[in-house]
Amino acid sequence: MSGTNSPEAVKKLLENMQSDLRALSLECKKKFPPVKEAAESGIIKVKTIAARNTEILAALKENSSEVVQPFLMGCGTKEPKITQLCLAAIQRLMSHEVVSETAAGNIINMLWQLMENSLEELKLLQTVLVLLTTNTVVHDESLSKAIVLCFRLHFTKDNITNNTAAATVRQVVTVVFERMVAEDERHRDIIEQPVLVQGNSNRRSVSTLKPCAKDAYMLFQDLCQLVNADAPYWLVGMTEMTRTFGLELLESVLNDFPQVFLQHQEFSFLLKERVCPLVIKLFSPNIKFRQGSSSSSSPAPVEKPYFPICMRLLRVVSVLIKQFYSLLVTECEIFLSLLVKFLDADKPQWLRAVAVESIHRLCVQPQLLRSFCQSYDMKQHSTKVFRDIVNALGSFIQSLFLVPPTGNPATTNQAGNNNSGGPVSAPANSGMLGIGGGVTLLPAFEYRGTWIPILTITVQGSAKATYLEMLDKVEPPTIPEGYAMSVAFHCLLDLVRGITSMIEGELGEVETECQTTTEAASSPTQSSEQQELQSTSDQMDKEIVSRAVWEEMVNACWCGLLAALSLLLDASTDEAATENILKAELTMAALCGRLGLVTSRDAFITAICKGSLPPHYALTVLNTTTAATLSNKSYSIQGQSVMMISPSSESHQQVVAVGQPLAVQPQGTVMHLVWILGLKPSSGGALKPGRAVEGPSTVLTTAVMTDLPVISNILSRLFESSQYLDDVSLHHLINALCSLSLEAMDMAYGNNKEPSLFAVAKLLETGLVNMHRIEILWRPLTGHLLEKVCQHPNSRMREWGAEALTSLIKAGLTFNHDPPLSQNQRLQLLLLNPLKEMSSINHPDIRLKQLECVLQILQSQGDSLGPGWPLVLGVMGAIRNDQGESLIRTAFQCLQLVVTDFLPTMPCTCLQIVVDVAGSFGLHNQELNISLTSIGLLWNISDYFFQRGETIEKELNKEEAAQQKQAEEKGVVLNRPFHPAPPFDCLWLCLYAKLGELCVDPRPAVRKSAGQTLFSTIGAHGTLLQHSTWHTVIWKVLFHLLDRVRESSTTADKEKIESGGGNILIHHSRDTAEKQWAETWVLTLAGVARIFNTRRYLLQPLGDFSRAWDVLLDHIQSAALSKNNEVSLAALKSFQEILQIVSPIRDSDKPETPPVVNVPVPVLIGSISGPGLSRPFVRTDSVGERLGRYSSSEPPIVTDELEDLNLWWAAWNTWYRIGSESTKPPVTFDKLTFIPSQPFLTALIQIFPALYQHIKTGFNMDDLQKLGVILHSAVSVPISSDASPFILPSYTEAVLTSLQEAVLTALDVLQKAICVGPENMQIMYPAIFDQLLAFVEFSCKPPQYGQLETKHIANAKYNQIQLFAPAEWVALNYVPFAERSLEVVVDLYQKTACHKAVVNEKVLQNIIKTLRVPLSLKYSCPSESTWKLAVSSLLKVLSIGLPVARQHASSGKFDSMWPELANTFEDFLFTKSIPPDNLSIQEFQRNESIDVEVVQLISTEILPYANFIPKEFVGQIMTMLNKGSIHSQSSSFTEAEIDIRLREEFSKMCFETLLQFSFSNKVTTPQEGYISRMALSVLLKRSQDVLHRYIEDERLSGKCPLPRQQVTEIIFVLKAVSTLIDSLKKTQPENVDGNTWAQVIALYPTLVECITCSSAEVCSALKEALVPFKDFMQPPASKVQNGES
Repeated sequence: MSGTNSPEAVKKLLENMQSDLRALSLECKKKFPPVKEAAESGIIKVKTIAARNTEILAALKENSSEVVQPFLMGCGTKEPKITQLCLAAIQRLMSHEVVSETAAGNIINMLWQLMENSLEELKLLQTVLVLLTTNTVVHDESLSKAIVLCFRLHFTKDNITNNTAAATVRQVVTVVFERMVAEDERHRDIIEQPVLVQGNSNRRSVSTLKPCAKDAYMLFQDLCQLVNADAPYWLVGMTEMTRTFGLELLESVLNDFPQVFLQHQEFSFLLKERVCPLVIKLFSPNIKFRQGSSSSSSPAPVEKPYFPICMRLLRVVSVLIKQFYSLLVTECEIFLSLLVKFLDADKPQWLRAVAVESIHRLCVQPQLLRSFCQSYDMKQHSTKVFRDIVNALGSFIQSLFLVPPTGNPATTNQAGNNNSGGPVSAPANSGMLGIGGGVTLLPAFEYRGTWIPILTITVQGSAKATYLEMLDKVEPPTIPEGYAMSVAFHCLLDLVRGITSMIEGELGEVETECQTTTEAASSPTQSSEQQELQSTSDQMDKEIVSRAVWEEMVNACWCGLLAALSLLLDASTDEAATENILKAELTMAALCGRLGLVTSRDAFITAICKGSLPPHYALTVLNTTTAATLSNKSYSIQGQSVMMISPSSESHQQVVAVGQPLAVQPQGTVMHLVWILGLKPSSGGALKPGRAVEGPSTVLTTAVMTDLPVISNILSRLFESSQYLDDVSLHHLINALCSLSLEAMDMAYGNNKEPSLFAVAKLLETGLVNMHRIEILWRPLTGHLLEKVCQHPNSRMREWGAEALTSLIKAGLTFNHDPPLSQNQRLQLLLLNPLKEMSSINHPDIRLKQLECVLQILQSQGDSLGPGWPLVLGVMGAIRNDQGESLIRTAFQCLQLVVTDFLPTMPCTCLQIVVDVAGSFGLHNQELNISLTSIGLLWNISDYFFQRGETIEKELNKEEAAQQKQAEEKGVVLNRPFHPAPPFDCLWLCLYAKLGELCVDPRPAVRKSAGQTLFSTIGAHGTLLQHSTWHTVIWKVLFHLLDRVRESSTTADKEKIESGGGNILIHHSRDTAEKQWAETWVLTLAGVARIFNTRRYLLQPLGDFSRAWDVLLDHIQSAALSKNNEVSLAALKSFQEILQIVSPIRDSDKPETPPVVNVPVPVLIGSISGPGLSRPFVRTDSVGERLGRYSSSEPPIVTDELEDLNLWWAAWNTWYRIGSESTKPPVTFDKLTFIPSQPFLTALIQIFPALYQHIKTGFNMDDLQKLGVILHSAVSVPISSDASPFILPSYTEAVLTSLQEAVLTALDVLQKAICVGPENMQIMYPAIFDQLLAFVEFSCKPPQYGQLETKHIANAKYNQIQLFAPAEWVALNYVPFAERSLEVVVDLYQKTACHKAVVNEKVLQNIIKTLRVPLSLKYSCPSESTWKLAVSSLLKVLSIGLPVARQHASSGKFDSMWPELANTFEDFLFTKSIPPDNLSIQEFQRNESIDVEVVQLISTEILPYANFIPKEFVGQIMTMLNKGSIHSQSSSFTEAEIDIRLREEFSKMCFETLLQFSFSNKVTTPQEGYISRMALSVLLKRSQDVLHRYIEDERLSGKCPLPRQQVTEIIFVLKAVSTLIDSLKKTQPENVDGNTWAQVIALYPTLVECITCSSAEVCSALKEALVPFKDFMQPPASKVQNGES
């Protein structure tokens, strides 16, 4: 005021007033004289007042009515200019506070008129405002009139006026209440007696109120009336009003002047009776409304929510709750419930948004929340308002996720939810909003496809609303997506923050107070003690009350908070949001911890842990949040919690808060912690910091990383302490870890996330620290790891399971147990058992761990395994073929280690397992080298058995005796493989059986190696076996093997194998499976045969040797008959070996043996042993004795003769079957027909001689026939053209093939045997002759092999190139063979011609018959040598045979031979075959000399004995000689040829022979006379012929001389005739036949005709011939008389 009271100001005011009045009078001079006058009088008035008074202003005020009057009149003119001037003047007066109450009333009335006339509205408002603010003179009616005026202006048509009026109204309302506050201030010191007001219901009974208060009361009451659409009591003249404006005014009053309502009962009454019902009534549309009904935006109170009103109501409610909660407890309960209802999903979006904003306003006021809790939640029958609010927020948030806001559908992001986040793994890319092309990553929540952005709304701890402030909006606004969620989220955070800070603050106070009181109490002053105690107990009560409230608050809100926060944590994709949520949960957990609320604390910790796990992972683990189960758990392991954490003082309460859950779900929580921190298990089960967890939302900062080792150590210490638990608790711990591990495993299913290895690591750690009592926990511990963890599909999980298990086993074995493991076998087996059990798991990584463990155990503990060996070996043996190369390789490494280092240390009973395991590796087909090496190991094992034989045998026998005893006690039969054999022998048999299995492996290299090893071991070490065991070796091992090999070979595939894997080329002799099996068959058969041979002395005494012999022969037979040259030939070699044809031992090694037993007895074992034995090693025990028996001086009688014979006959039968089957020609031929090879046939035939030596005593004709068939067939087999160059000799050499040699040798052996044999054997001679003669025939007629087409290459006329003719098969050159056979025949005949059998069986005739073929062919023979040999042979045979024939002439046994012989001579001497053109003269003459030899034979051996020879035969001979003696001239005329072609010598010889037999002077028998007569008749006939022919030729030839031969011949004939006639004359006449004379005389005319010949020589000869005829001119008388005598 000081400014307006200063003299200058007053002076200025007076001047202004005067000038205003002057101006007014000027303006009104013309139109409004009254006003002008009033103005002028006003000037005088002012001046007067100024002059008279010292207190000018007070005087002015007193006279204000008059001073103002001119201006009021001026306003009454309604002239704008004048009105403005007047209003300005009035305002000036007001501002100087020179207006009295009356004047003010007048002014207001004047303003009312102006208002009604709608003049100068803004000025009016300004004036009213100045009037009411500058002083308090306006009261009651005039005040109400002024206020109504403003209200009325608020509802004009002019916008500016409206807004100004609204502002003015607000200000005026405020002014009214400010006056009341000021009034109260003034009266505060005066303590007035409170007047009891009765019946406040009457509106006028406000008499107790002071003036300003009364105005305020009336105003507020009317505002309520107006909002309620009732008539006002005090604001008379109101024409219209809006609810929105009324509510705004109500709110501002309530908000700005709460103390008015709190201090004055009247006002409180208004609040209760008027405001609250009004609010509740106005809320009704919102309560009843369900979204979805049709809406229109008219302000009419349609029963539907109307945003402006609703929003203002909520503002009012906020204020009411905030300011007047203590007054309106019940009403607030209703309001709060309404607020909760407005969050329902079926309310409009905007309504929910403003409701959540209102709630936010409450949430930032923790003390208010505390009051709610005390007033409602803690009362027995009251609504649990606080809890409802929190729960409502939770369900509100949930509903937002479930129902997308209708305003704008949620943008759900379909980009794949690959959960690749960090520890809190929310979908990483779900915040991508592709708006307008650019992709921005917004903070957001995403849950089940609903995506809600997080908007930044407000600073933490303040509730700045958006929609509650939209007072200008009539239409409900569209709420941006995510707004409601964001507000609700902030509500939760603020709620947590508020409650916590409040409670913690109070707790802090309580604690400090307690401390001070306790300190004070402990001070020695007696006097103050009483009072201290008093205050302490008060303190206690106060604390108890407070604690109850805190606990109730937490209990009321934790469930809802937890649910909502967990949901948001799941959904959060924003780092900041996630951090806030986790902080809120952590804060709550800590708060619960401080208040000792176990259940809720654990729930929050669980939630945090859960948040740190991947989504859906935690569902199964942590769904036990019900209070009951948790509390139960907490008691059950209470002891543990004390042991684990012992807080030293209260200052550690924070630690306890996190520590205590260990008592509840000890491992669970820790596991989740480990998980969050990214600790990885290390070898001993301790957890070490791994790499920082990758991912965008890594919670681990570097600061945290430095703490990780500490945390890791704490965890390790925690589990180490388990060694102090008692056994039961330890079991509980193990079970808990196991179930935890199960849960972790369940979550790791089908999830490529890193699994939680915590439980596994801690199981391991617990096992390691409790190793001293490992038995207690071993089974559950290893059982879980084995059955569950190691079989888990997640490889990380599995790997750690195996790691834990193997570490435990290794630790268990190395631990210094008491008693030591060596004395506690049960424990050792218990420890090793899980290692064996791992074999049932198929995952290769587990098996690799298992095998690595075995290798380490072997290296560290191999010497002390003892009874654990079977388990360890079992592990190696359990590796299957399909388990990958690396596994097999590792397992095999273990085995190699065992065989090289540990055989001596293991119990002998395990040796058999070693053999089995080694064998099983041989059968693995992953890696050939392993198989071959394992066979080498078997050889090494066998060497070990051999060297340690005695010790092993003793130990095994001891063990056997013990087992036998046990078995008898139990009454069961002892069952082990090869049972009756002694245990050491069984060991060998197992070894042999294993090798036997390997001998039939599919891979040829393995078969070969195994076969060699098997036969070497049996050869080298077989003598160690008991005699009876050999029976098993033969039948169970060797024959079983032979059967399998035979079966495989015969069924093997014939497809060609291209290559041997990689780039290895396969030789053509091994390029099919069949050929590869053939090699195996060969090896096996040879091995078995060798054993039969070398061990005959052992085998023969066995009972069923002959049966074994038969089986062996059967195998040899089937092999020999197999369609494979290699196998069949090898079979024969084996056959030879068992027949002792081939000596099985090198000569140098042959011991001296008695000749009877044709078997070498091996005295030196090892002379043919493997690499292991460098020195000969003779067993000194039983085997040595056995050997001693055999090598004693007397020959051991192996077996009786008869059995021996049977064996040989069995061999003969086999030989016969092989021979007949293999040489029998097949029925049809094609490319694939199998024809046996020459070496095979040779070997076959070569076996016979040796075999024959054994069976000759019983060898009969039948057998000989059989033999003959085979020999014949064998020789007939052709050879393939590709082999022929190697087998066939060139033509010029007369060489036999080895097969042919063998055939002849066989016959030779027979023939010699017959020769020295008994008489009855000699009937076999003819058969042998037959056989040989059949071979002789081959020279001209090679044998046929079935229907096979062959090329004959025997004939030397073919070119050598013909060898490679396209024919598949080539017949052999049989000529040398046939010729050799012929020589044999001649030799044999020379020896046996006189044998009865030979005579009886017409052998000579057969020989002649056979020779007739080549002789008749002569030049046509394939080889020239043949017929020459045939002639010479014939001559030799005849020279021996003819005398025999003559001897037996009477018996008629040779009758049929003579015609055969005659024909043979005929065919040979007068052959139809033409000599070849290139025959030289010398050759021809040589050939002629052969013919001459034949004629000589006739003249010396046949004709002289004519009387013993059939007449017909002699006749044939004579005819032949006759034919021979006359030149058979060819038709050719060339001199040279005739020279050659005519056989002069031959003719001469024939003629001489004829002549010789013509002169039989000394006829001794009628027979001789007959020959002479016949010879004469022939001779004469021939002479006649020659002469006739000569005459003919002479006549024809004319002057030409005839050929020399013909001339010679005619001369020869003429001489012969003369000689003949001389001879006849000399003979006694009775000896000469009449016919002969007649023939002689008949010659004469012919001779006469020859006289004309031109040759002198012929003439002289003719002369000599004609001379003797003179004697016939006078035939003697006797002749005539006798006539035909």
